[in-house]
Amino acid sequence: MCVLAPSFRLPHLSAMLLNVNFLDDATRPPVPALPNLTNRQRQAGHHLRMIHDHLRDNMKTLAKLIERANAHEVTPAEIAAKANDMAMLANYRRFGNLCGQHCGIVNTHHTIEDHHLFPVLAQQGPAFKAIAERLKAEHVVVHELLEHLVEALNALASEPSPSRYTNARDIYQALERVLLSHLGWEEEAMGDALGYFEIM
Repeated sequence: MCVLAPSFRLPHLSAMLLNVNFLDDATRPPVPALPNLTNRQRQAGHHLRMIHDHLRDNMKTLAKLIERANAHEVTPAEIAAKANDMAMLANYRRFGNLCGQHCGIVNTHHTIEDHHLFPVLAQQGPAFKAIAERLKAEHVVVHELLEHLVEALNALASEPSPSRYTNARDIYQALERVLLSHLGWEEEAMGDALGYFEIM
């Protein structure tokens, strides 16, 4: 697991929820320009975006689970089953990272990302090394938020109350903000580089 830099540490959930600006683009490494990209080179970035769109769809599922739990329409067992079926959470538990493909190629994709994509990206110079390290650190933060959200959803389903609903909703909103920011920046920072350097 990636060790977080001090600015990424999550000492207390409530403090984190009050300030999720650590994923602000101003704190991220600059993305080097890649001149004369061809359409073929851009395809890897399009593929990455397609994978991320699946994760964005999972966020919509989480929002619906929160509302259903608040309305007493879902049991803790149903929440656990739904959460475990979600690629972004199940993949983290299986493979140790968050961004991944769905269905039959999940394992291959994650092995490539962890053991090939980020290390090869990091070899393209100090700027890309900083990007790869930042992406790994952001994966850890997103995973921690996901785990907190699953706990909050289970608590809400087992004993619905206004405070538990508010807690689940607040964690979801923090996760949504963090994850959408992360996915967008990962596409910008790494998408074109994957094809440009023939990493993918």
